Amino acid sequence: MLVFKFGGASVKDAAGVANLAHIVKKYTGQQLLVVVSAMGKTTNALEKLTKAYMDQVDDLNTIYAEVKEYHNHILNGLFEPSHPIYNEIANTFVEIDWMIEDEPHNDYDFVYDQIVSIGELVSTRIVAAYLNLSGIKSQWLDVRGYIHTDNNYCEGNVDWDKTRSSIRKDIPAMLEKGVVVTQGFLGGTSENFTTTLGREGSDYTASILASCLNAESVTTWKDVPGILNADPKFFADTVKFDELSYTEAIEMTYYGASVIHPKTIKPLQNAKIPLLVKSFTDPDAAGTVIKETANSVFQKPVIILKQNQVLLSISAKDYSFISEDHLSDIFRLFSQNHVKVNVMQTSALSFTVCFDWYAERFEKLLAGLNTDFKVKYNNGLSLITIRHYKHSALRELTADKIVLLEQVSRNTAQVVVK
Repeated sequence: MLVFKFGGASVKDAAGVANLAHIVKKYTGQQLLVVVSAMGKTTNALEKLTKAYMDQVDDLNTIYAEVKEYHNHILNGLFEPSHPIYNEIANTFVEIDWMIEDEPHNDYDFVYDQIVSIGELVSTRIVAAYLNLSGIKSQWLDVRGYIHTDNNYCEGNVDWDKTRSSIRKDIPAMLEKGVVVTQGFLGGTSENFTTTLGREGSDYTASILASCLNAESVTTWKDVPGILNADPKFFADTVKFDELSYTEAIEMTYYGASVIHPKTIKPLQNAKIPLLVKSFTDPDAAGTVIKETANSVFQKPVIILKQNQVLLSISAKDYSFISEDHLSDIFRLFSQNHVKVNVMQTSALSFTVCFDWYAERFEKLLAGLNTDFKVKYNNGLSLITIRHYKHSALRELTADKIVLLEQVSRNTAQVVVK
């Protein structure tokens, strides 16, 4: 049994959905579970819609209309006007209609998950319907009834025992009847509310399903030929890795390599299931395989760029040393506000951290810190991480930039730059 994951770029338009069907058709005769993300930039659009709803701004309905029109354009490129999928999609969007008619709930993360999750529900209905239209027997599955999480909205923690039991109870029989199409990124609570598993969490969904079903492999289909040593949008002369160890892949995702969600590797490594990263524009090419293997010799360093970063410096109001008690209080606030630290550095009087910018989370974090600490920060920064670095590469990458923080270990160098 194989698990495929298709990201938003692979289904951004009608041609992309048709190409997905073309790839799936190549695996006729094999049991196949297909995990699909929201189409194109739908998640970004629904995030914008969520903020507009919470802020009760005037362009709420305009944003929402654009989301629906985008999907209608894709439907028009795939189906006749009489196809029942039009009503299915309209009924799915009704869930947003019901929510935005009411006053906003005071928990932003809860609202976010209920609205943003509609992107995956819509995309998978379209994909399942088109596969059936193309002669590929498929069944739509609501993953929220199978991946069970707690109530930690925006980053649900998986209840593995309950999830494993649910997946093994129903899905194997469904796979015997045809392709199963389901959503990435989503989970469900015991109260039947939707949770999400963290931004770009569809890879993690595929990993969860594969590990519970003892899949032969997971393939994630990307707009790149495999895993590269750097993002080709920002760096020239990138090279593709033919294979990587689980360990190296975990390190790369930890530091922010966006090609794979950070939580993806662990369930696969535990079950010894290989992860293939392949190009949906060249599906017959080898791509990159991540598996249990000796660490490779790296001819070129791995460069990971994270933009939209905040550098925050925290110090005690009474000029006392930063102690373990202080750090305990600081990390508690970071945890409560779902802020993940990318780099941290401690001196006698201050604790400095770099993390991703999310406006709502940052404001809550800042309010909590200001009670007991003095806080200074810069935003709009970039974090460059270099694995297997050489000092010459480090100097080259920072030559025309202002370096605000630098941290170097045996294998990894990190710099926060302006």
